[in-house]
Amino acid sequence: MALRRLSAFRPQPRRTTTSARVRAVPPTVFSRMSALAASTGAVNLGQGFPDTDGPSSVIEQAGVALRTGHNQYAPGPGTTDLRRAIAAHQWAHYGITLDPDTEVVVTTGATEGIAAALLGLVDPGDEVVALEPFYDSYAAMTAFAGGVLKGVTLRAPDFRLDPAALEAAVTKRTKLLLINTPHNPTGTVLGREELEAIARVAVAHDLVVVTDEVYEHLVYDDHEHVPLATLPGMAERTLTLSSVGKSFSLTGWKVGWATGPAELVSAVLGAKQWLSFTSGAPLQPAVAWALEHERTWPASLARDLQARRDLLCDGLDALGLPVRRPEGTYFAVTDISALGWDDGLSFCLALPERAGVVAIPLQGFYADGSSAGRQLVRWAFCKEPAVLEEGLRRLGAADLTA
Repeated sequence: MALRRLSAFRPQPRRTTTSARVRAVPPTVFSRMSALAASTGAVNLGQGFPDTDGPSSVIEQAGVALRTGHNQYAPGPGTTDLRRAIAAHQWAHYGITLDPDTEVVVTTGATEGIAAALLGLVDPGDEVVALEPFYDSYAAMTAFAGGVLKGVTLRAPDFRLDPAALEAAVTKRTKLLLINTPHNPTGTVLGREELEAIARVAVAHDLVVVTDEVYEHLVYDDHEHVPLATLPGMAERTLTLSSVGKSFSLTGWKVGWATGPAELVSAVLGAKQWLSFTSGAPLQPAVAWALEHERTWPASLARDLQARRDLLCDGLDALGLPVRRPEGTYFAVTDISALGWDDGLSFCLALPERAGVVAIPLQGFYADGSSAGRQLVRWAFCKEPAVLEEGLRRLGAADLTA
């Protein structure tokens, strides 16, 4: 009897502790590949962060804020000065008029803006139509919100929008269009005709549009970034996301914003208050300073990045990796099938050992089951020229064939 009673206390198999929503979303590929770069000493041409910091004057302003008492919670929507600076930025660059009190909210980077927008606007069962390949948080946060993500593919090698495919993707259950331009990872900058096609679909179906414009100032050659909110019929239905990270090479600060109609901004704030509530109190005055006093710095950065883009793209072409020269962003995409590979993940996992370089496979940037990007790989050129040259030297000395 005693033995039988003791058996009741034997350890039982534990229930799974992780929620189903988290188990359903794979870990971000960026963490995996950056960890691989760190563990192997490889040149990291994968994750999109620059090697050098942004303007020293902006960094100094953050130090001033730290020393002068800006170390407690900032207001939930963001400091008044930063919200005013964001509104002034939108007016100065695009002629967009915003009320900083009701039509601007500061977020913990654009990534939180994406999360809060989807959690605040999407109900379970709602469809979200996004341009694929897409930043991987789009899929994760749509799933967390209970929505259904549908991709409209920008197909290689040109990565242009097919208006008919966009129209065909919209159904009665579609709630929201999620648009990214300049586009990560392809480097496409949507032209006015493509934007007009998006606007026609949004107006005809009465859809909300969320636009991710974090690379708004990083466009090259004669290309122009046109915010979707500036097109007829779009201001009242468009929520625009951006951040200081890419435009000012301050990616670690994680200060972003959402702007648009008060109703949409309120939805973002309604979700954000339960995510970070607020963050970066001493950084917000510095970001306001950047937007007001360093307005020409992003244009200078774009000229510098264009030269780095050409350095990387010329080098990849010479190595037999056909590359589409991007119109914006930090990234260039190559097709690895010419080297005998048909799987970008396998190629990228082999690359650190073979060449001492890390890149990012595009499979994780597509909706489940899509094979459209299986043979594509993304390379970051937001690195110092010496780093790009070393990466190209290593690639050139390696056997890259399958």
